[in-house]
Amino acid sequence: MADHFSGPRALADPASDITDVYAFPSPEQPGHLVLVLDVFPAAPPTALFSDAVSYRFRLRPVAATTAGGTPAFVVGEDEYAFDVTFDALVRGDGADSMVQAGRCTTPDGVEIPFRVGEEQPTQMHGLRIFAGTRLDPFFIDLKAVLATEAQEQLAFRPSAANSLEGMNVLAIVLELDVATVLGSDTGPLLAVVGETVTSYGHPLRLERMGRPEIKNVIMRSSKFDPVNRDLEIRDLYNAEDAFNLSHDYVGAYRSRLNANLAFFDRLDGKTNWPLDDQGVHPLTELLLADFLVVDTSKPFSDDSDLEIERAVLTGRPHTSCGGRSPDDDIIDTLYTVLVGGLDGPPIRDGVDQPTQPTSRGFPYLVPPNPDPPDRMTVFAALAPPSEVTPSSTS
Repeated sequence: MADHFSGPRALADPASDITDVYAFPSPEQPGHLVLVLDVFPAAPPTALFSDAVSYRFRLRPVAATTAGGTPAFVVGEDEYAFDVTFDALVRGDGADSMVQAGRCTTPDGVEIPFRVGEEQPTQMHGLRIFAGTRLDPFFIDLKAVLATEAQEQLAFRPSAANSLEGMNVLAIVLELDVATVLGSDTGPLLAVVGETVTSYGHPLRLERMGRPEIKNVIMRSSKFDPVNRDLEIRDLYNAEDAFNLSHDYVGAYRSRLNANLAFFDRLDGKTNWPLDDQGVHPLTELLLADFLVVDTSKPFSDDSDLEIERAVLTGRPHTSCGGRSPDDDIIDTLYTVLVGGLDGPPIRDGVDQPTQPTSRGFPYLVPPNPDPPDRMTVFAALAPPSEVTPSSTS
């Protein structure tokens, strides 16, 4: 499920569990970039942002290349980080009201204060900021995804129910004037990663997310991986710096990707992604560069997920903004590429939209469901095939 419940640590600490990261040009204001970090899957009405966690966006300039015949992204050294932190809940102006305050620290160290849940966004220094409970925009037929893995054949139906129907998340939305906040010479191609990091003592990365479903679809299963069959790899992967993977563990990630990507390629009975003589899948290195790639000079698009990556693989110029918008049907795009290659027929999971389509105006995500499903009810409803345990449904 995008990045919901992506490992044992995420299950244990929902306030630090990233569900989704989005990056897209503003449909309202040209030259503005929207960044969204959603956390706390199946958030109850009492859910709060943690006062012990920094919620972070990291951006770096990136260039696409096919030098040496190998499609890749080369990330620059300059980095722009936005840290969002929260205070503990305190009593508000009314006798029965409680409020949570937050602040966003910009790349140049300016702190912008705001309050959680205020519909009127905080706006200053070229930034608009919103934080609060929102309806989860992600959509997927999770049971069919799990059945596809268990049965080793595509299990999607023409029409299916959204497994996340009515669920809420805690959302952080930043919209920034790129020229004002990052500089007029920045971009236009940017790599974007979302993270949750401990905000006390020695900082510890708890979760990170770039592209959707890298951990929960592509890397989750260990049954095809002959090297790491007994390893729950996602907590290790979450602790990594997306722009500088550890040499100690990158071999384990490559093994998992090579094995699982080959599994997806087999699902249509054809080989569309032949392995090289070392058993390396053509997508492995590209996907290990696990960040969203967005072109801030292109207009907003609702269906541009992986377009820049596909352009790099084919050696052509990209035509869209790339990145990821909330209404983009990324499950269809992902399975179409993984199973059928760059020119294969479309594959659909039968779920084409979220609980409610998002807005074209800030903060883009729509107000929360006032009566969301209970977290344990969600787990029960998403019960996977019998050989898969509830904790591995993510």
